[in-house]
Amino acid sequence: MEIRYSVIIPVYNRPNEVDELLQSLAKQTYRNFEVVVVEDGSSVPCRSVVEKYAGALDLHYLEKKNSGPGLTRNFGAEHSRGEYLIFLDSDCVLPETYLQAVEKAVTSEHADAFGGPDRAHASFTPTQKAINYAMTSFLTTGGIRGGMRKLDKFYPRSFNMGIKADVFRTVGGFSDMRFGEDIDFSIRIKKTGCRVLLFPEAWVWHKRRTDLKKFFKQVYNSGIARIELSKRHPGSLKVIHLLPAAFTVAVCLLLVCLFVCLFIVAGNLLSIGLAEGETSVAVQLNEVRYSLWGMLLVLFPLALFSILILGDAWLRNRSFKVGLLAVPASFVQLTGYGSGFISAWWKRCVLREQAFSAFEKTFYK
Repeated sequence: MEIRYSVIIPVYNRPNEVDELLQSLAKQTYRNFEVVVVEDGSSVPCRSVVEKYAGALDLHYLEKKNSGPGLTRNFGAEHSRGEYLIFLDSDCVLPETYLQAVEKAVTSEHADAFGGPDRAHASFTPTQKAINYAMTSFLTTGGIRGGMRKLDKFYPRSFNMGIKADVFRTVGGFSDMRFGEDIDFSIRIKKTGCRVLLFPEAWVWHKRRTDLKKFFKQVYNSGIARIELSKRHPGSLKVIHLLPAAFTVAVCLLLVCLFVCLFIVAGNLLSIGLAEGETSVAVQLNEVRYSLWGMLLVLFPLALFSILILGDAWLRNRSFKVGLLAVPASFVQLTGYGSGFISAWWKRCVLREQAFSAFEKTFYK
């Protein structure tokens, strides 16, 4: 029987996560698929984990020198046999009906390429749930990662992406970009005129980063990648991609104003003790009062945004703690992406420097 789907999983030092993903693949209700695990030069390989599932899955384990996620996916595609290729990140876990949902949508929609959204599993830590919220909420990303409401066209992402094998070969596979390679691939797919769709029911649980420091490094590189994508694909940069940079600049300006107000308040309070006469004291008290009002005006937009994030994340996750953590996670997501975008714009567009990335393997540790 011809294999319908080849599930390709690039791996770099994540044996425990691969274990969870393979366990979920072994439970799939739809069975016409193979799994290709590609070890990308890991120092902590997952061979022993993969061998546990040899009897439960049509499973193939490949090893290669480290070259990054895009070229590792290409290597897996070269050694696959399926009519469709499905690329999953190793930190994903699938519901039992994932492939069944893909098969139903592929059969009815006749898509050449497709992608699905992601969710947070109940077992995820509050921080992981907060990070998931920051990456998927309409309030933070505009829904462009697979939300039903979105401010831009949908581009499949490599954590949950499928494509016909012959279309993959026609497009030429993933580029050697270390970050943003999946968007580059999606743009090239669309340029060929292929039918690219979002399959809302083909969702996965996606763990993402485990703390805010690693999360910042990830989104910072994503901001850098967006400028690189605009160089490779003129016209691909949209207004929505500028919003995190605008948010970052606005936050910086508000913080500067806040410190100016604090400085004025502190200066006037110290001067009151040295003032002579009631009139002089009254003038300085007025300046203090105006500065405090200025501080409130500065804090208002930041507080309003934080309250909106807190309330929305609380309702979506039914957890006040996740709602609280979603506030710093959202600020990290927007300012991390925004600062990476601004840095890349300055270096690539103003100084005319070559392509670069700030963090390569470091945020996986």
